[in-house]
Amino acid sequence: MGWRELVEEPYRRRLRARVAKGPLPRHVAMIMDGNRRWAREAGLADVSEGHRRGFGHVTEVLSWCAGTGIEHVTLFWVSADNLAKRDPEEAARLMRVIEEVTPALAAGRDWRIDLAGRVDLMPAPTAEVLKAAREDTADAGPRRLTLAVGYDGREDITDAVRALLDDEIGTGRSLRDIAEDLTPDRISAYLSTHEVGDPDLVIRTSGEQRLSGFLLWQSARAELRFIDVKWPSFREIDLLRALRTYASAVPGVTTPFS
Repeated sequence: MGWRELVEEPYRRRLRARVAKGPLPRHVAMIMDGNRRWAREAGLADVSEGHRRGFGHVTEVLSWCAGTGIEHVTLFWVSADNLAKRDPEEAARLMRVIEEVTPALAAGRDWRIDLAGRVDLMPAPTAEVLKAAREDTADAGPRRLTLAVGYDGREDITDAVRALLDDEIGTGRSLRDIAEDLTPDRISAYLSTHEVGDPDLVIRTSGEQRLSGFLLWQSARAELRFIDVKWPSFREIDLLRALRTYASAVPGVTTPFS
């Protein structure tokens, strides 16, 4: 344990004790932002090293989540924008990092891996690795890890409505009748995350205060926590503080210390 960890340990223990009292979010979603900026600030010429550090950090973050009793984590693994707008060489390096890191997440079988979004947007080798991780952990658990892949919230909603309409029109019902029966719950049942439900808490690192298309529908009632630290530097203390803030937002719960 380094000097920083030694100095922070008493505070970390107090945070753990507070968080253990609950209430805890069942489902935490995270936007892993700041990998590229972290690499630049570290003086690294190749920003893909930031991705490597950030994706490699996921195993440690998941261990913290498991230690607090969180049952489900969703990670913004790669957005549709990452695939469409990034320099092709950088995007290719990002795909290679994902191909290296994802099997390691599956190997421990501590988490059942689900996929949300358009996996078919990924290069074939990357998609194969992701699907293999899902298959290899299909009977793992009880914790669940959802990787949002080629994901865009507006596309997710659009795909859900389209699939719902396709099913309903196939029954011979009129569009008017279908429209009258349309409810938020019915649309939710067609989202790519329908099996795992909505997040209770959404965390974004790097200080940016926006969702960037992540779980737009699903996060409508979630607590949002924006943390001014880049993902590769995200600490257990940062997670515990976010969980403490979540607990304080629940009616009837107060925090004993700041």
